Amino acid sequence: MARLALPVFLLLSFSLLHICNSDPSRTRKAVSPRQSGATEEEDVMSQIQRLWQEVNSLKEMLALQTVCLRGIKVHRKCYLTIEEPKHYHEANEDCIAQGGTLATPRDMLENNELRDYAKRSAPGSKDFWIGVADIVKEGQYVDVNSQPVRFFNWDRSKKQPTGTKRESCVALSVAAQGKWYDEVCRSLKKYICEYVIP
Repeated sequence: MARLALPVFLLLSFSLLHICNSDPSRTRKAVSPRQSGATEEEDVMSQIQRLWQEVNSLKEMLALQTVCLRGIKVHRKCYLTIEEPKHYHEANEDCIAQGGTLATPRDMLENNELRDYAKRSAPGSKDFWIGVADIVKEGQYVDVNSQPVRFFNWDRSKKQPTGTKRESCVALSVAAQGKWYDEVCRSLKKYICEYVIP
């Protein structure tokens, strides 16, 4: 972040110098001194605001690149396994605090990528929380943004989902080749965060 601060400061300084030193007669029609001062001030303020938006966008991109370097990039997403076991809700809050959400596979390709990445990044771990749950209405599975889930990879050999109200959160099992099962949300598990790349 410190390396980013100096170039951003220099960019802002040069932009402000350029604005202040530009010849108003070439860029504007003649206006009264009162209007001219207000208009120039508005222009400077809007350019400063635009520059801050660009700076914030650069910071977000830098943070995402850092995550992608530590995790894995698949299609337009980055995934990062977190090895400190947490309850489902704590895991989701941690992902949100880092700028993402619990990972939600949208198809078999993403599910298999998650399974393979989890196996490589946390050898010996059996299962991970993913962003699927039926907490609000039993049997109606949604992602962490409350959107209906269309893709499922239940472990049918173990009769999943069990359908009990106690087991409302979903885990991906590396041991069962990426199959899903429902689990008590207060169970402690490792988890996978997902970050959308702009």
